[in-house]
Amino acid sequence: MAAAEAKPESMAVSSQISPVTTTTTNTKSSKKLTLIPLIFIIYFAVSGGPSGAEPAVKAAGPLLTILGFLIFPFIWCITEALVTAELSTAFPGNGGFVIWADQAFGPFWGSLMGTLKFFSVVANIAAFPVMCMDYLDKLFPVFSSGLPRKLALLGFTLLCSFLNYSGLVIVGYTAVVVGVISLFPFILMSLIAVPKIHPLRWVSLGKKGMKRDWNLYFNTLFWNLNFWDSVSTLAGEVEKPQKTFPQALFCAVILTCFSYLVPILTTIGAVSVDESEWVSGFFANAAAMVSGKWLQIVVEISVVLSSIGLFEAQLSSCVYQLVGMADLGFLPQFFAVRSKWFDTPWVGILLATVITVAASFMDFTDIVASANFLYSLGMLLEFAAFLWLRRKLPALRRPYRVPMRLPGLIILCLVPSGFLILIMAIATKIVFLFCGMVTVFGIGLYFLMKFCQKNRWFKFSHVTQYWEEPMTTYS
Repeated sequence: MAAAEAKPESMAVSSQISPVTTTTTNTKSSKKLTLIPLIFIIYFAVSGGPSGAEPAVKAAGPLLTILGFLIFPFIWCITEALVTAELSTAFPGNGGFVIWADQAFGPFWGSLMGTLKFFSVVANIAAFPVMCMDYLDKLFPVFSSGLPRKLALLGFTLLCSFLNYSGLVIVGYTAVVVGVISLFPFILMSLIAVPKIHPLRWVSLGKKGMKRDWNLYFNTLFWNLNFWDSVSTLAGEVEKPQKTFPQALFCAVILTCFSYLVPILTTIGAVSVDESEWVSGFFANAAAMVSGKWLQIVVEISVVLSSIGLFEAQLSSCVYQLVGMADLGFLPQFFAVRSKWFDTPWVGILLATVITVAASFMDFTDIVASANFLYSLGMLLEFAAFLWLRRKLPALRRPYRVPMRLPGLIILCLVPSGFLILIMAIATKIVFLFCGMVTVFGIGLYFLMKFCQKNRWFKFSHVTQYWEEPMTTYS
């Protein structure tokens, strides 16, 4: 078959062989991510620390917040991490979940998955400059509104984007340094708060007559504990991904749970305030109540650093997703073009930065809800691809394999899928409208790219696949 006609079949995988994806754009060798930097990139892709978790207390009270951050990791985080570990090691190439959907259901679903995930991540990135300003304006009230706040949001976004442009390895080691520094103030705050803890505050359901905001509660939990699969788009940039990814995901799950539960437990137990005061940025105020103004300043600085780590991890994910989509022929080849100086995909960085700047002026709650809705759509497709690939490609080489048969895997994915549907069901009309437009855009984009490819308006990659020897079928 001619190369120009090969795309729909180019990603087809025999059920008896194991794929090794290769990119066509990175012509020179570059440094790869190792275990420790990958752990912290995953940590920042998902969490980055407890800041941003405060609205859960306002929405549902102390007890339900504690239970949420105790239970949710088991019904969501572990499942998503297991799925990511298996599929990332089976398909270790840039593109991650785009490759998985393409392999399972074909190019249309791979392209739509890419659109949904890209916009969910970009919307998520836009929340981090806003969260950063919510803490900074407590030190510098000039950033609370107006032109100074807009300029600060723009400056933060541009500086972080340039850091990402400087290279993924630099981003990885920056994540390690920022992660350690940003966690230390919360550990210190928790230690100082221990003698002041009143355990009865942990079982409080909130003040009498409190009206619970379930939309805010579930969106806060979900936003703080999702995006485990986002680093799958970096698999082609990781050293020995089949071995490194499962180890990094396991360590990141433990680090993430620790970074939320300890500060939440100690702050709720040590500080007596009305639940309505638990808004984004409250941990800084709590630090002042625990030990004075000096600790508040230290916490605020740590959140600024954490926002940088969050921004970098998520931006890297969506940028290398575009590289993978270009390598697979879903997007024009120029999306995979890399900088001569830093070997980074500068077109994707520029596009994501422009969209992030525009979205960062939206309301914080709407940003989070939109990111969650789009991510939920993508995750339902991802779970379906995971299950279908187990049935479609039983002999596919999986360096890490979730130790369950198909019926058990269905049950494993069923509970988090129910939660994804709940997140979408409680969305507001604005979120429904925005996400509906993105979905329609994603469908249109697929057919537009086919039309452009047919008429040769842009240059598209035609992926050459290399295959390992057939593997023995699993029993």
